Amino acid sequence: MGDVLGLLAINAGVSAACFLVLWGFGVALKDVTFVDAWWALGMVVLAVSSYIVTWPASPHKFALTCLAAAWGLRLGAYLLNRWRTQGKDRRYVTMLGKAETERGWGFARSSLLLVFALQAPLQFIVALPVQLGQMAPDDTRLGPVALGGVALACVGLFFEAVGDWQLSRFKADPANKGKVMDRGLWRYTRHPNYFGDACVWWGLFLVASETRWGLWSLPGPILITFLLTRWSGVPTVEGRMRRTRPAYLDYAARTSGFIPWFPRKAV
Repeated sequence: MGDVLGLLAINAGVSAACFLVLWGFGVALKDVTFVDAWWALGMVVLAVSSYIVTWPASPHKFALTCLAAAWGLRLGAYLLNRWRTQGKDRRYVTMLGKAETERGWGFARSSLLLVFALQAPLQFIVALPVQLGQMAPDDTRLGPVALGGVALACVGLFFEAVGDWQLSRFKADPANKGKVMDRGLWRYTRHPNYFGDACVWWGLFLVASETRWGLWSLPGPILITFLLTRWSGVPTVEGRMRRTRPAYLDYAARTSGFIPWFPRKAV
C-alpha cells in the first residue's frame, strides 16, 4: 500500500505543478483553449512518470505506457493544431465571460477555479489505469485479459484517429460548409472519436486489471465514459449541431449515437 500511495502522491505533485504552470501561461495569453490538448498530453506524463517511478520495466508497464503515449501524443497534437488554426474555443470564452459578468471574477480566478482546478482531478482519476496498473511484478506476462485490452485499445485508437482525420478533411472542403458529416466511420456512429476514446481507456483498464492494484483503477474508465456520453462530450456536440444544422436531425435519426452500427433506414 505504501508504494501505491507514494506513486500517486508523486504523480499528484507532478500533475499539480504542470497545471499551475499552464494556468500562468493561460492567464498571460487570456486563453485556456490549449488545456484540451493537455488533457491528453498530461495523461502521457502520468503514464511516463509511473513507468519511471516503478522501474524496472515489465510487460504490463510497457504496454500501458506505449498505448497511453500513442493515444495522448496523437490526440494532443491534433488538439494543439486545432487551437493554432481555429483560435479560442467559444465554450471557454462563454464560460469565463459569464463568470466575469455574473460573479465578478477576473480571468485569472475564473480560469483557475472553473478550468484548471476542475480538469486536474478529473485527469488524475481517468489516468488511474496507467498509474495503478504499473505496480505489476517485473516478471508478469500479459495474460488473455490484458491482450484483449491491448486489442480493444488499438480498436479505439483506430476509430479516434481515423474519425478525426475524416472530419478534418470534410471540414477543409468549402463545398461541405453547413453540411453534416455522414461518411466513413461517421456513417456508423455520430461520434467515432468519442467511441474510440472510451475503447482506449477500457482497454487500458483491462491491461491494468491483471495486476495487483489494477482493479482499483475502475473509476477511470467509468469516469471517462460518463464525461464523453453525459457531460462534456456527446451532449455538447449534439446540442450545438441540432441548433446549427437542420439536417442533423435526419442524420441522428438514422445513425447510432455512440456504439457503431449499421445505419437505420429513413422513415
